[in-house]
Amino acid sequence: MKIIVIGCGRMGAGLSLNLTKKGHNVTVIDLDPESFESIGQNFSGDKVVGVGFDRDVLKDAKIDQADALVSCTSSDEVNVVVARIAKNIYRVPRVVARLYEPMKADIYHRLGIQTISTTSWGIERATEMLTYNQLDSVYEMGNGSVNLVRIEVPPLLIGHMVNEITVVGEIQVVALRRGNKTFIPTTGTIFETDDIIYISVIISAIDKFKSMLGIM
Repeated sequence: MKIIVIGCGRMGAGLSLNLTKKGHNVTVIDLDPESFESIGQNFSGDKVVGVGFDRDVLKDAKIDQADALVSCTSSDEVNVVVARIAKNIYRVPRVVARLYEPMKADIYHRLGIQTISTTSWGIERATEMLTYNQLDSVYEMGNGSVNLVRIEVPPLLIGHMVNEITVVGEIQVVALRRGNKTFIPTTGTIFETDDIIYISVIISAIDKFKSMLGIM
């Protein structure tokens, strides 16, 4: 994936390194060229000096080719401006903004912008939100006989209950992430738009699982 990171502070540097280690093509933008020193020599991506909401700077970073963008500067206002430009003007598929004031999260979520907070948790959470696949295996157990997969709830499941995709001994929903909270759902929990579902599936039931989700 082509991913742009705005801001090369503690979180931006950590996120950029984390993403490049996972094999993604990363471009990091920061106004201060000295900030790039925090990335170190292991960073294999590109660096662009400039203001994150400057369109010329974004073009230099090839935003028109970006699959995802995260803005994690020290300013909530800048992060949201960048996120809205990326989402509404350049139609970047996945956009995340870091917030220092979590109370604003609901407002930005209504604008279609995902938000993160806190550095250590944010790096892993942003990596997940930016890079998950349609059906992403996150852990294999028993020599691959059981997979823990994550998926963004497909349109087919929105408004339906967990028990509708539960098959005893084969398919089990083990966790659900909604906004900034992760919880263990009940069989009666109803799926909502933008939910991230974690499901354990035995390898022999993968095709059945995909068919239930409508992603064959």
